Amino acid sequence: MEFYSGHTYHVYNQGNNRENIFFDKENYLYFIEKMKHHLTPHADILAWCLMPNHFHWLIKVKESYPSLPKLENKQKIIDPLNRSIGSLQSSYTQAINKKHERSGSLFRTRTKAKSLTENERDADNYGVNCFFYIHQNPIRAGLVHRMEDWKFSSFRDYAGLREGRLCNKELAFDLFDLPSDPHEFIKISEQTIPESVIQKLY
Repeated sequence: MEFYSGHTYHVYNQGNNRENIFFDKENYLYFIEKMKHHLTPHADILAWCLMPNHFHWLIKVKESYPSLPKLENKQKIIDPLNRSIGSLQSSYTQAINKKHERSGSLFRTRTKAKSLTENERDADNYGVNCFFYIHQNPIRAGLVHRMEDWKFSSFRDYAGLREGRLCNKELAFDLFDLPSDPHEFIKISEQTIPESVIQKLY
């Protein structure tokens, strides 16, 4: 993965063989703390959702993010945010393996990141559709009947049901022209996202 300043990305990964990566409430909370530590120095988190066997983030890389130099000798330089995501997953895996007496990798080898701010994507509102899609994941998976009933996503923060500070809500409201009224926000979040749009979020 290579990230660029000012770009918005859908970042996601899942457990090996689609196995669970979260086993209890403490696992989710620990992962959230790691998101704050590893992601926020480089990017603003706009939306997130942690599912039993995978996660989704919608992030906007900060304008101050450094551009990597183009080296003629093909020396490999690891993107700083890419490195941080790797460290997050590695340290989380080590903690889970120790706690649950398991071994080996927990996540799939490659975390994916899809830029949603390329010119051809702007006109189709992929950023805001990704925002809604991330929050709809627990319903799509049949885990809950209402988005506000899933505790491990940013939906409750935007819906005025929790005072979470992980997301830059002010930036998200501005970027996606979201309604500030909680009832209106919940209503608009329930809109159906065409499958053709969802496919282009990956």
